[in-house]
Amino acid sequence: MQDLSRRAFLAGAVALTRGVALPRKSEGKSAKTRLILLGTGGGPRPRKASSASAQVIISKNTSYVIDCGNGVARQLVFADVPLPTLRHIFLTHQHSDHTADYGNLIWLAWAAGLSTRVDTWGPPPLAKMTKLFFEMNAYDIETRITNEGRVPLVHVHELRHSGPVMRDENLRVTATLVHHPPVVPAFAYRFDGADRSIVISGDTTRSDNLVKLATGADILVHAVLYVPAVDRLVARVPNATALKASIIAHQTSAEDAGRVAQAAGVKTLVLSHLVPADDPEVTDQMWIDAARAQFRGSVIVGKDLLEL
Repeated sequence: MQDLSRRAFLAGAVALTRGVALPRKSEGKSAKTRLILLGTGGGPRPRKASSASAQVIISKNTSYVIDCGNGVARQLVFADVPLPTLRHIFLTHQHSDHTADYGNLIWLAWAAGLSTRVDTWGPPPLAKMTKLFFEMNAYDIETRITNEGRVPLVHVHELRHSGPVMRDENLRVTATLVHHPPVVPAFAYRFDGADRSIVISGDTTRSDNLVKLATGADILVHAVLYVPAVDRLVARVPNATALKASIIAHQTSAEDAGRVAQAAGVKTLVLSHLVPADDPEVTDQMWIDAARAQFRGSVIVGKDLLEL
C-alpha cells in the first residue's frame, strides 16, 4: 500500500487495495462500542425532518462511518464526534442518499484536522468516484497542502462479494450481499466489538443473507418502508413516473423487517432509512406496531442523532 503523496493526490490518484486492513493502535477513553444514527430518512430529497442515511460506530475514540448521505459531516459535529477521529468509511451501495457526501466527509474531516489515514470500503466504482472527487477539488486541496502543510491519506477498497471485510483492535467487520435492484452489488455490514454486535442492513428487500449475517446480533438497523403511505410520497415527486414501483421493488416493509429480526434472533430492531421519512400521517407507533406484528424483541424508531 502506498499513501497518497501530494503529487499523486493532485493528479487524482487513489490508493486501491484489497484484503483486510492492518490493525491500528487507537487512543481511547471508553471500551464501549457506541452507535449513533446520524441520518434516518430514506431517499435523496433533502428534508427538514431528517438527514439522509448515515451512521457512525465509535470504539476507543475511533469512528467508523456507514453511509454518507448529504450533511454527514455536520451531523457528526452535532453528535459531538470529532471529525479527526474518522478512520473508516463503509458504503452499502451506490445510491445518492447514501453517497452524496462521501467525498465531502473525507475532505472536510481533513480540513478539520484529520491527520491519519482513512480506509474506504464499498462497491465499485468507489475508486473512480474518489479519484474524480479529488480532481474536482484539486485547487482547494493543493492550496491547503501548500499553505497549511496538510497531507491527505486515503486508501480505497472495492468490495464485490460477501465475506470478511476488515479487522482491527476494535471491530471485526463482515459484509453480505443484499438485494436492492437495480443497484448491484449492495451490501449489509456486521460490526462485532468486544461488548456488542451491530448490523446495518443498507437498502434491501427482505433478505435471507441478511438474516444469516444478523444472527444473534445485539442491534439490527434495518431500512424500512411503510407501504400504505407510498402513494402520498410519490404524489410529491412529479418527475419520477416509475417511482412507486421502484420503491416497492427494492425496499423492505416494516412488517418484513420484523420478520428478518425475528428469524435472526436479534435483541433490538432499529427502524431507519424511513420511507416515507416526513409523512405526518405516519406516526412512530404505526412503525412500531407494524414491526412488532412479526418481532418479539425491542423495536426503536430511528431518529437523527439518537445514540444506542
